[in-house]
Amino acid sequence: MVKKWMSLSLALVLTTGVLAACGSKNDGGASPSAGGAASSPAASAGGSDAPVTIKMFTASPEYTDAFHAYIEEYKKVKPNVTIDLEIMQSDYPTVLKSRIASGNTPDVFQTTAGGEIKQYAEYSADLTNEPLAAAMTDAVKANMSYDGKVLGLPVKGNLFTLIYNKKLFADAGITEAPKTMTQLKDAVAKLEAKGITPFTNGYKEWWVQKHILQPYIDVAANGNAADLAAKFQQGQTTFKDNPVMMNYFDFVDYTVEHGTPKPLESDLNKEITDFATGKAAIMTGQGAWVEDGIRKIDPNIEIGIMGYPVDDNPDHSFIITGADQALRINKDSKVARETIDFFNWLYTSDYGKGWFANVAKVIPPIKDGTMPDLQMPKAMDEYLEAGGKSGDLAINYSLDSFHQKLGEIMQAYIGKSKTKDQAIDEIQKAWIQLGAAK
Repeated sequence: MVKKWMSLSLALVLTTGVLAACGSKNDGGASPSAGGAASSPAASAGGSDAPVTIKMFTASPEYTDAFHAYIEEYKKVKPNVTIDLEIMQSDYPTVLKSRIASGNTPDVFQTTAGGEIKQYAEYSADLTNEPLAAAMTDAVKANMSYDGKVLGLPVKGNLFTLIYNKKLFADAGITEAPKTMTQLKDAVAKLEAKGITPFTNGYKEWWVQKHILQPYIDVAANGNAADLAAKFQQGQTTFKDNPVMMNYFDFVDYTVEHGTPKPLESDLNKEITDFATGKAAIMTGQGAWVEDGIRKIDPNIEIGIMGYPVDDNPDHSFIITGADQALRINKDSKVARETIDFFNWLYTSDYGKGWFANVAKVIPPIKDGTMPDLQMPKAMDEYLEAGGKSGDLAINYSLDSFHQKLGEIMQAYIGKSKTKDQAIDEIQKAWIQLGAAK
């Protein structure tokens, strides 16, 4: 069985005595310099053996085992450093802001990329001249940068897509992944005629809605998602001004109508289990990060990927790729230098280069990382090599404070405690109030 990652509605504190990064001869470690003191993994191994503790606060419970793996490996390099790893899912953005406001900023914390790189810039160490920045792909580095400085480091490269069970599609006589709503409805009818539930939806999780919404933003934006997001944030446009954006509600309604029961009680673990056990043919709101969990339940499952059919134009259906999650190093941390040394090691050592693909099983965000032996990343490569379009990572242009509110509003809409008009009005207000860094 897959671990019940998302049952972590309260913070799951995973404290592991491990990590070590080079200690400073100053008390608690020195602040990072612009030039980057540790320019190689070997540099990390020098310095004091005084005990050091790094507090790491993340919102990625799906990588719990992978994080512990690199912590244990680094223990062999620097056994005097302890990492307190705390993982929270349900209310992470609110708790992070509260801790920063109270002066209790973690040494390492997680945010989204894009807009939140700017929002948390004043708290983030400048990594521009560090080896880890040089190791990033150019596209990923752009997602991690603000005002000419690299201020974050990616958790992973990513892929956002609808996910389908190839065998169930074949059993229903579906020979090609649908690209339009008309084709999707035809596929759904074929699945149901064979007694197969079309959709599994993890709508208990607020963050799935931001993943579903972004292809609608991309299409409505006609190539400039950043500009459209800014117009929403400034109150210059609304959902009702953009017919494609209104289709987002129709899609969510359709998945609820033709999905597994009680979608508001379905979290990530339930969605993975329903998909992996064949209870549903299509998984919504997810991406490449779920494959490892699916295959732990059914190693032989055949997984396909397809873009969201946002309307009846097949050219508007595409996958989305990029780096959407960033780790930030607190520039005022007493162990900032030690923390940077650790991540320099992860991004440049032989172990680290293989960690993304072999341990975390994610798309590597670094230039010389290997691709994981998984079906979805391979399908992504094949899709792109065949000339398939990759959409913009639209979620990078709004803050997670807005995305969390979006998810909560949509949960109320799905639960029928808000009408569509009420939901649209509240989403618009949230976009203005919470969508951009002030």
